[in-house]
Amino acid sequence: MGLNWKNSKVRYTFRKIFFRSYSQLEKYTPQQEEIFNLIKSLKVSGIGYRKISYYLNDKEIFTIRGNRWGASNVYSVLKRHKERTERMEYMDIEYEPVWGRMEVKWEKN
Repeated sequence: MGLNWKNSKVRYTFRKIFFRSYSQLEKYTPQQEEIFNLIKSLKVSGIGYRKISYYLNDKEIFTIRGNRWGASNVYSVLKRHKERTERMEYMDIEYEPVWGRMEVKWEKN
């Protein structure tokens, strides 16, 4: 008995992940936002990445994929959020058009 791709959850998940438009990817889910805010507040208070991961695991807060937290996961969440906000700010900049010195010349053979 094989996997029925037409009605399977796997196919739906694949389509949901890979065929979203960019505008739909701009916002975090409420769960992601809550976890990020918790990690950020703990980091601002002076706690290291390893202790933050221990704290999240003790509170039974799992990653989005359902795994336990590690120090590298905590670091990646903060790093990727920073990169994402910088990228979004860069995308919102309006640039003035610049005309080059290109010319089109018609030459007769």
